Amino acid sequence: SRLGGPWLLGLLAHLLLWGSPGTWASYLRRSSSCMPIPHHMALCYDIGYSEMRIPNLLEHETMTEVIQQSSSWLPLLARECHPDARIFLCSLFAPICLDRLIYPCRSLCEAVQRSCAPVMACYGYPWPEILNCNKFPADHELCIAAVSMDENSSSRRMPRASCKDCELEEASTAREILESLCANDFAVKIRILRRNTTTTTISDFDLDPSKVEVLKHGPLLRTEIPARLQQWLDIDATCAHNIMRGTQAGVFIVSGEVQSDKVVVNKAYAWQKRNRNLHQAVRRWKHHRCPEQVG
Repeated sequence: SRLGGPWLLGLLAHLLLWGSPGTWASYLRRSSSCMPIPHHMALCYDIGYSEMRIPNLLEHETMTEVIQQSSSWLPLLARECHPDARIFLCSLFAPICLDRLIYPCRSLCEAVQRSCAPVMACYGYPWPEILNCNKFPADHELCIAAVSMDENSSSRRMPRASCKDCELEEASTAREILESLCANDFAVKIRILRRNTTTTTISDFDLDPSKVEVLKHGPLLRTEIPARLQQWLDIDATCAHNIMRGTQAGVFIVSGEVQSDKVVVNKAYAWQKRNRNLHQAVRRWKHHRCPEQVG
């Protein structure tokens, strides 16, 4: 999740030539000072510039307060809800030291809110009023615009983290695996590849269409499963990231449910030689009858 010098140049290239909002901005211009971003400010250290303004744009007046308040956002970043979430938050918690104050653009705030507010709601936290997007300047003013591709572009859908934590399952017993496959709408053996990406903090993943073996298709057509699973990889970055565990490629048995226009993966097992229970379950699956099929 490191954003270095090239990002800063890109950020400055997105700045447009108008003013900053609010009386607080006028006060800050008169009273703020520049300070190094400390190593222990995990949210923004090594963001692409080395100094920040105190007080910041969220009215935090001491570095202790900034570090304490900013650290509460780290779990949200770990959910990878939007590739520009760190840029947006750091523009407020650790505003860059230029000769004038630069706020995030309203469109950047709205993009991050659309993706991240639902994840916060999963844990009972509303989008805070202090981050009300209406407070930030419109895109034709001087502001920090989105760095990532527009989420409305047809070439790439913006990842949206799911509320459900998704981790690799341990292949306990063949019987438990079979019961799990029965309980889900679909089950597929797939190969996932990690794309090389330098443009966002979120890894992108591809499904290898030549390595798709359908065990159970449920309400899905067999022919549509590869596209639906690719959609899952595109929009549920958190789940895919957790399954891959830093690897560049892997083969998995995944099972899940169909929810209107998307599929949700509930279980994922790594297809490895040592997972004998998984291999045994897949061999037995062809002749296995689920409880609802009996009788």
